Amino acid sequence: MAFTGKATYSSGSTLPEIAEDVSDIVSIVSPYETPLLDHLGDPIRPASSTYHEWLEDELLPNIDTIDDAVWTDPAVDTTFGIDNADRFRIGDQVRPAGSSELLLVTSHDTGAGTITVTRGYGGTTPENLNDDQVLHILGNAALEGDDSPSVRFTNRTRKGNWTQIFTAAVRVSGSDHAVRKLSVADELDYQKTERLRELLRDLEATVINGTSPSSDPQGSSSVRRTMKGIVPHLATNIFKPNVGGFPADTDLTEAQLNLALRLVWEQASSRIDTVVVSGYQKRRINSFITSSRAYGPSDEAYRDMVGVYESDFGVCRVILCRAVPADCVLLLDSSRTGVLPLAGRSFYYKPLAAVGDYEAGEVIGEYTMELRNENAHGIIKGLDTA
Repeated sequence: MAFTGKATYSSGSTLPEIAEDVSDIVSIVSPYETPLLDHLGDPIRPASSTYHEWLEDELLPNIDTIDDAVWTDPAVDTTFGIDNADRFRIGDQVRPAGSSELLLVTSHDTGAGTITVTRGYGGTTPENLNDDQVLHILGNAALEGDDSPSVRFTNRTRKGNWTQIFTAAVRVSGSDHAVRKLSVADELDYQKTERLRELLRDLEATVINGTSPSSDPQGSSSVRRTMKGIVPHLATNIFKPNVGGFPADTDLTEAQLNLALRLVWEQASSRIDTVVVSGYQKRRINSFITSSRAYGPSDEAYRDMVGVYESDFGVCRVILCRAVPADCVLLLDSSRTGVLPLAGRSFYYKPLAAVGDYEAGEVIGEYTMELRNENAHGIIKGLDTA
């Protein structure tokens, strides 16, 4: 018989082969879910540069703070220092926080940082004013037939974030690719899938915790370009137990969560709709209503989970995410948050030239995180984790 190069297994034997009893499913226990990315969904557009930018603006502020520790009579004095005199105009009605008195601005001196007011305006009762007391500017009353006021405006600001390249190599030998495998039809495809799962897991962790290098953030031959994540972005609304009047409980409470949502709402037009937490803080949120649950004699299931937290300041989806630091609770406005691929660089497989008996390639993706108006989001830090 001529040699064909094909293997035979029946020659010289009359015994039947016994097949191995092996399941056709490969079980993976390693966590690879990406709950935050799934919640945010695909972006409506890609980034078009390695430095992705966006514009932010704000309205003229209508609050300020008294900056004057010396008073002759805090219930009578009409001229006092404030932090930003240029926020006031003659004719502004002003209400001090925690007071029923109204003030009318009669002059302001931006050089000296002071304003002069009429106390007890409109028959209201004068009350003591204090250093660091907040002043709410209600609105301006113009004189009939008066000239237009001086122009005031805000400047739009450009914010941005760098893209980060995520890669993983794939390499399968010719023999490994040719032999029959248990539960795997194509070893190369299987390896692509595994590496993609790992990269998606890493992308979510980077979106939450990553940061950019302090110098040469654009990257170089010796500096890797990395994106700045959510936690490093947040600077305005950082809440810690017993800091700045925040409740001292180190175990997360409903009062703390509700207060944080209110404080974000008071200074931003955002509505927090996403609360992202680790396992321990998720159990703390579940415990908010544990004591108030009731069960009937016929109930056979015990349910102890909160998937949505609803308050006056927003209806929030509660997301359990392994990548969130254990002592933190992220408060996000998802309409201002997105994860964008660089155009044409969402995760894909790129075959590489082989110089030997193997097939090689890599899974590549380049992404950035867009967090608009960082003061529209918040974070609670320093909580107990056990």
